[in-house]
Amino acid sequence: MILYSVTVNIDRTIEQEWLQWMKTVHIPEIMETGLLLGSKVLRLLTEIENEGTTFSCQYYFQTMEDYFTYDQLHSTEHQEKHHARYVNKYVSFRTLLEEV
Repeated sequence: MILYSVTVNIDRTIEQEWLQWMKTVHIPEIMETGLLLGSKVLRLLTEIENEGTTFSCQYYFQTMEDYFTYDQLHSTEHQEKHHARYVNKYVSFRTLLEEV
């Protein structure tokens, strides 16, 4: 199994709105591609003091091929929608992991 993790630190003033949008719009759109096995959103509990709250958005793929297909056909559009909606209100980074 492949885990694609997007870690997002979101401005506290919009945290609840962002979380609601992620759960009701953004993640369902990603899942609609039919390439993922599932997803989770987790809040980081061991946070250093900063301006926001950190979440790990985890997306599960059966194979690297499924991930590459998602990345090539869909990821840019989803990232651009997120960026346009929350410009200057977040920072993020992505990691790709393989279950062993």
